[in-house]
Amino acid sequence: MYRFLATPRWLGLALLALVLATVMVGLGNWQLHRYHERAAINARIDAGSSGPAVPITNVLSPPGAAGRAGPAPSAATEWTRVQLTGRYDVSKQTLVRGRTVEGAVGFEVLTPLVLPDGSAVIVDRGWLAPPPGGALAKPEVPAPPAGEVTVVGPIRRPESGADRPVDGTVRRISPATLRLPYPSYGGYVMLDEQTPKADPRFTPVPASHENAWQNAGYVVQWWAFAALTIFGYGYLARREARGTAPAEREVTVPV
Repeated sequence: MYRFLATPRWLGLALLALVLATVMVGLGNWQLHRYHERAAINARIDAGSSGPAVPITNVLSPPGAAGRAGPAPSAATEWTRVQLTGRYDVSKQTLVRGRTVEGAVGFEVLTPLVLPDGSAVIVDRGWLAPPPGGALAKPEVPAPPAGEVTVVGPIRRPESGADRPVDGTVRRISPATLRLPYPSYGGYVMLDEQTPKADPRFTPVPASHENAWQNAGYVVQWWAFAALTIFGYGYLARREARGTAPAEREVTVPV
């Protein structure tokens, strides 16, 4: 009944089914890898929001020459909760435009915190709504505390596509593009806690978790497609065999 499977047509169909199923299994494996990557990022975000703070030198290499940023944090160290003490330099403050928090578009405020050794860390002090003039109108930024300040928060990697400051604002955050006059660390800190306390007009920027479960759904989808491809080939073969069986029986029945 199944001798037809050795014909070129059915051998070609078998090869096509195997190739398609292999590709789909590979896509499912890739989505599984992405799921594990995103789940690990979410775990680091959760740990960074509540874990013990460590000195920034435990996470990042110190910066080098003045005016240059040091190495960026690795993906494995991003979201590590750090603690640092220094003095804010408001003269080098930069606003990040077009940032959305709870559906509203406003500005994030980046202020260098100069450490006792003369190096600096960019601190994202929080989000401010724009004034009534519109989303591009600059807000009035509350002054940071004078004197020594202690900051606690997760370390972040520079954003891709970072731009140079124009009129005191940028679209993406990267210490390397801010042209600071002192050595600066390659990552920046999202302010969670501050002593003395931060101005209440700032809205803390929430951490954005990765949608790992979407990748998990894609894993199931691609592997199901692979199984259906093999099942479909078997179904067509069985249907073909049943269709040819009566004709074979008629030929072999004696007269």
